Amino acid sequence: MNRQRFYIKMVASSLLRRKSRMLVALLAVTIGATILSGLITIYYDIPRQMGQEFRSYGANFVMLPSGNQSSMSAELMERAVSFLPSRSVTGIAPYRYHLVKINEQPFMAAGTDLAGARKTSPYWLVQGRWPEAAGEALVGQELANVIRLLPGNGFTVTGTGPAGPFSAGFTVSGILQTGGAEEAFIFMSLADFETMIGDGDKIDVVECSISADAEVLESLAREIGEKVSGVSPRLVKRLTDSEGAVLTKLQALVALVSVIVLLLIMICVATTMMAVVAERRREIGLRKALGASNQSLVTEFMGEGIFLGGFGGILGAAAGYVFAQAVGLNVFNRSIAFNPLFIILTLAASVAITALACVIPVRNATEVDPAIVLRGE
Repeated sequence: MNRQRFYIKMVASSLLRRKSRMLVALLAVTIGATILSGLITIYYDIPRQMGQEFRSYGANFVMLPSGNQSSMSAELMERAVSFLPSRSVTGIAPYRYHLVKINEQPFMAAGTDLAGARKTSPYWLVQGRWPEAAGEALVGQELANVIRLLPGNGFTVTGTGPAGPFSAGFTVSGILQTGGAEEAFIFMSLADFETMIGDGDKIDVVECSISADAEVLESLAREIGEKVSGVSPRLVKRLTDSEGAVLTKLQALVALVSVIVLLLIMICVATTMMAVVAERRREIGLRKALGASNQSLVTEFMGEGIFLGGFGGILGAAAGYVFAQAVGLNVFNRSIAFNPLFIILTLAASVAITALACVIPVRNATEVDPAIVLRGE
C-alpha cells in the first residue's frame, strides 16, 4: 500500500512540476477525446437519424398483389403487415384506386387510411386541413384548379363500380400540394371509398415507411414473399439506394476524421513526453546511477501518460456528448440518444492512444547512459 501511495505521489509531483507542458498535453487529449466521443456517438446514431430524415420523403417499402391479381384482401394485407417490425414502422397506408368523374371530367379517386397516409407521406402540403369526418376529401391542386374548388366547397363524384353506377357528394377539407402525380387525385377515407363504389375488403397497394436499411428491407421482402402467398413486396429503390449511399459516405467521413483526431492526439502527447524526457535526462541518469531499473522508469513515465489519457478522456467524454447533442439538434433537428458505453470507449481509446504515444519517449528514457549524462555531455 505504501509503495502504491509513493508511486501515485511521485507521478503527481512529476506532473505538477511541469504544469505548463502537461496542461498543454491534457488540453490536447481532452479536445481530442471530446471530438472522438462526439463522432463515435454521431457515427452510431447516424443510421437512426438518417432513417428518420429519409422517412419524410415518403414510403420506402410497398406491397402489391402478386401474379395476375389486381388487388389483395384486407386479411391478406394484415398477414403481410404482421411480419414488419413494429418498432421500426413509421406508418402504413393501404390504397384503393378507381376512375371517377366530376362534371363529366375523369379523375382518379383514392381511398386510404388517412392517418397512415399522413405518416408515410409527411411531405404532403395541405392547404386547409386533413379530412376528419365522413364525406370529406382532399383534392389535389391540379384537380382543384380545373374544377375551381376551394376548401369548404362541395362537389359530386359519379362513376360505375362493381356494384353498378354510383353518385356521392363530398366536401373539400383541403387542397393537396405535392409537386407530383397526387395533385390530380381525390383522396378520401377507405370507408367513404368503399361506400361510394359498393365494393369493400380489397386493397390495390400498401405503402410502408420503415426505419431500416436496405439489407433489412430486402430480408423482410423475401420473408413476406415466401410466407404470404398473393403479396409481392418491393423496395422503393430511389429512397433505399439514396439512403444507403448517403449513410455510407457520412459514416466513412466520420471514421476518417476520428482516425485523424487519434493521430493528432498521439503526436501531441508524444512530443510533450519527449520534451519531458529531454528535460529530465540528468535526473534519469542520476536515478539509474543510484540503481533505478529501466522497469521503474517505464512505470513512472507510462503512469504519467495514462493519467493524462484517463483524466482527459473523462473530461472529453462528457464534453463529447454535449458536442454530439449540438450537432444532432443543428443538423438533424433531433436529439442524440445517450449511450454510457460510448464513455467507456472514449476513455479506453484515450488511455490506449496516450500509452502508445509514450512508447518512444519511454524508450529514450531507458537508453540514457548515466556516465555520459553525469559528465555533462
